[in-house]
Amino acid sequence: MSNKRSVYTFEDYKCSPDPVFTVERECLEPCPAPIVVDNGSFQCRAGWACGVSQLDQPRLVFRSVAARSRGAARNEAHVGNDIPNLEPLRWTFKSAFDRNLVVNFDIQELIFDYVFLHLGISTQGHVDHPVVITEPPCNPLHCRQMMSELLFECYGVPRVAYGVDSLFSFYYNNLSDGAVLPSTGLVVSSGYHCSHVLPIINGRLDALNCKRVNLGGGQAAAYLQRLLQLKYPANQTAITLSRMEELLHQHSYVALDYQHELEKWRSPNFYEREVHRVQLPFSGRAAGVCVSVEEKNERKAQQLRRLQEINIRRREEKLQEDQKRLETLLSVQELLEDGSLELFHRSLVELNMDSAEELQSYIHKLSMSMEQHRLMKAETAEVEQPAEDGSEMVPDLIQDNDEPGKTTSAIQLLFNKAEYHQLFVGTERLRVPEILFQPSLIGEEQMGLMETMQFVLEQYPPEQQEALVKNVVLTGGNLQYPGLKERVQRDLLTIRPFQSQFKVSLARQPALDAWFGAREWALTNPAEAQGWISRHDYEENGGEYLREHCASNIFIPMKLNKPLAIKQTLMGKCSTDTSFSDTTSNDISLS
Repeated sequence: MSNKRSVYTFEDYKCSPDPVFTVERECLEPCPAPIVVDNGSFQCRAGWACGVSQLDQPRLVFRSVAARSRGAARNEAHVGNDIPNLEPLRWTFKSAFDRNLVVNFDIQELIFDYVFLHLGISTQGHVDHPVVITEPPCNPLHCRQMMSELLFECYGVPRVAYGVDSLFSFYYNNLSDGAVLPSTGLVVSSGYHCSHVLPIINGRLDALNCKRVNLGGGQAAAYLQRLLQLKYPANQTAITLSRMEELLHQHSYVALDYQHELEKWRSPNFYEREVHRVQLPFSGRAAGVCVSVEEKNERKAQQLRRLQEINIRRREEKLQEDQKRLETLLSVQELLEDGSLELFHRSLVELNMDSAEELQSYIHKLSMSMEQHRLMKAETAEVEQPAEDGSEMVPDLIQDNDEPGKTTSAIQLLFNKAEYHQLFVGTERLRVPEILFQPSLIGEEQMGLMETMQFVLEQYPPEQQEALVKNVVLTGGNLQYPGLKERVQRDLLTIRPFQSQFKVSLARQPALDAWFGAREWALTNPAEAQGWISRHDYEENGGEYLREHCASNIFIPMKLNKPLAIKQTLMGKCSTDTSFSDTTSNDISLS
């Protein structure tokens, strides 16, 4: 039964270069407005935090990658939307991230250059605007130290504020719902590389009980690509990672009951109704679609002429081979006529013949065969002469074959070329998002999101568990699948006690709410408020220093003993203890 439903096509979206904006007057007066940068591992979003209505959206949204080949100069690198098509240059991509942590600060510097240039910062050598930048939960001190050093030393920013992206989204959605801060809740976020379960207790992040799952949209897109390449091996090169990301965002969904949903797909009627046909691009006109009788006859005539040319060329080659063979045999026969018997018998052995009669019979057969080829060539030339009125007779291409068991393959049957380049996306629509709940599907030995949520809740007494589950917020670009909220509600109902009350809400814009939350925080917290790190704080406390606020990480400074003080203490102890031998004192001083 043929599927009469519509066929989807890939958009194959190509990025257009971002314009270089001019800084609005409201961003400079009465004081420089903060720049808000949502530094995500998949996309970077940047814009202004000021009260102007036309600046309430991020001005720059681009992929957080730089295409920089080995040995290329710094000014030859292409960043973000300067890369029109991602696939041809994917092998040159360099990211600033390892998982969700910024570790490659050369690429991060290129991203900052791109942001400041296209936002219109014209001051040379420094940026006069404060910067609000997002960071991952429990960001290592070394990563924050390098980020602060880059912003303060390289760009000379006056102040920096760090905040967790999912916490900015959490507070932005709570403020939109009319909640009064501080609040308690549970944030479930999933990005391109990682997913997190973050408990919020009385308005602050409980960093000791945060959990990370190393699964995100990148692993889901790679899994979908692997499934479809195994299913369609002839179209492997066309099944690119960018197209899989598009399929993931537009055609996937989360099943309420995974096993029960898979059973539904066993039904042919359900399959025909729910399968999504996606057209891959291909070259050439799709055959079999709206083809007239005249076009079919013309194609038959062209294929007939092509077959005739092939047959003529083969006959010519066969005739030349027979001619050379006949000349060789005639030269051997002349040896017999000349009386060279020894040479004649030696030549017969080389030709694998036994007698002169066999030689004569073979010469006669070759002569008759060559004569027949010449007659057929003459008849074919007469038939192929076009008529005076320009008409041409096209014989029937498919002839009846007298011998049973043989078929004529003079012309290949026409087929729908467009359908040959279609992807039938069926159970893959729900199998790929399911890895968030069952990482074992791709061989990962980790807990799923709901198991991780249950583990986090078990770290608290029942009263706090009740408070946490009454405000569960789903955020992040990888949590936009249809049916995800219902699946979380169903699984949460399973793991919670009987008659337990809970509330699950999905962020209004899961991929952008982190930027909007950071903007709202910057608008409500001026330069004198808690949370900003000034240049004096950076020089006094070091690059890893963090001023906490409602959406920030918890600052736990590292207490490192100075090696010089330890060595001096040990040396002093050795000098006062006269019972130690020289060997022992040398061992202690070296240690």
